This record gives sequence, C-alpha cells and structure tokens, in this order.
Amino acid sequence: MKTLNVSWFSAGVSSAVATKLSVTVLDKILYTHIDDQHEDTLRFVRECEEWFGMEVEILSAELPSVEASCRNAGGNGYINGIAGASCTKTLKRDVRKKWEREVGRDFRLCYYWGFDYGELGRVDRVCQSLPEYNHKFPLVEQKIGKVEAHEILKASDIKRPAMYELGYHNNNCIGCVKGGAGYWNKIRRDFPDAFAKMAAAEREIGRSCIKSTFLDELDPNAGREQQMIMPDCGNFCEIEFSDVLHPRLEEIYQEPVQLRLI
Repeated sequence: MKTLNVSWFSAGVSSAVATKLSVTVLDKILYTHIDDQHEDTLRFVRECEEWFGMEVEILSAELPSVEASCRNAGGNGYINGIAGASCTKTLKRDVRKKWEREVGRDFRLCYYWGFDYGELGRVDRVCQSLPEYNHKFPLVEQKIGKVEAHEILKASDIKRPAMYELGYHNNNCIGCVKGGAGYWNKIRRDFPDAFAKMAAAEREIGRSCIKSTFLDELDPNAGREQQMIMPDCGNFCEIEFSDVLHPRLEEIYQEPVQLRLI
C-alpha cells in the first residue's frame, strides 16, 4: 500500500515553515478553515501556497463557527473543560476523521505537523492519540523553536498573519475558548464584538471557557498578556535555510547556503 504524506497546515507561522521544509516529499497540504479566524488568514494561506509551490486544499466543517459548535455540543451545549474544547472536536478533529474515511483507507498515512522544538509535550500527545499513523515533526527534528520559525518566515518576505502582529502567539480563532484570563482581556480590547458574542453564548449555554469565571464577570485587569513574538535579525536564517526562503535571500547574504531536508 502506498504511503500518502500529508501536512496538516494550521495557517500559523511554525506550521508554514514545517510544511516548506517538507514540501519535496509531501503529497497533500490540507488546511481546515473556520469562520472565526481573522480575515487575513486566507491571504496568508494563499501566499504560503505560492511559497510552497503546491496547492493548499481547504477543508471545513458543516457548522460555521466556534459559537455554533459550542451551542450544539452534546445536545445541551459545552465549551471547554476536562474533555477538551468542543470546537476542536467539531471543527477540526471531525473534519480530519471524515477526510480519513474518504481518502485515507486507500493509503498508509504519514502526517507532518508544525509543532516547534518547544512543544515536545504536544508531539508526545499526537503520537499517543493517533498511533495508527506515522508522524513527522520537521521543526523538532531540526531543533527549530517558535522565534526561529518567525525568523525564517520573515526572511522569506511573507507577512505573517495579522493575529501575530496584534501580539497573539498563535493564529487561532478570534476568541479561542482555550485562552486564559489575560488572553480574553486582550480579546475584549482588540475585538470587543467577539468578546461580547462569546460572553452571551456562555450565559445561554450555562458554561464558561475560563474555569469558574464567566466572561461578563471577568476582571478587566486579570491575567497576563504574552509579549509579541519578535524575530531577531540575522542570527538564524542566514545559516542554512536559503532554499526554503524567498529567492532574494541569496542576494541579501551574497552566498548560497544549504537546507537539510528531512
């Protein structure tokens, strides 16, 4: 049986770099779109598609949004808790499983993931939860962390998604139910309509996304904000990554450098 090498592209910076590192061995690049993602996300997907030199196939769930997923979960509504986030299951995991039922039965599947070197715990969880598939982690194999991934993308002349520019560490949905107090207070300031929408949904469902606190009762000063990820200039990308970067990189550094592909 033939192996099908698939990158699950999240439209985040680390995922983009991991996909580019692996593109010569990939058969498919899949991206699952959710309506709650920032409108700039699809711009990033299309620019990455050109960078990859390979089509990015867009999948989506039947439910249109995180709010709809939370309201529909379990018949009585569920947002986030010990069982995980309902939107992760409905809008991402179920979409993947549907694709596997339709396509995966004809192949051995090998998945390429964009976890960076600082996410080894997530690597272990993926391998444990999906033991029936093979898994590759290009950034982990080359010991590339989150900041280094941003450096690579910056040198590639692709503007990172707007959520990063606003100071978020991931290009998640606007109002991720897995975020903490500091995150939600930032959403309150940056996207007040999204904050109000989720706060109203919490009350109607009777469950909150932050433990023991409904959003409409959240202290505006609670929690801590993460600092924006700012790539350093020139301390990483020039070393051995020009083959995955923008063609102008060799003009910048004036000599060819080699990429070690997995």
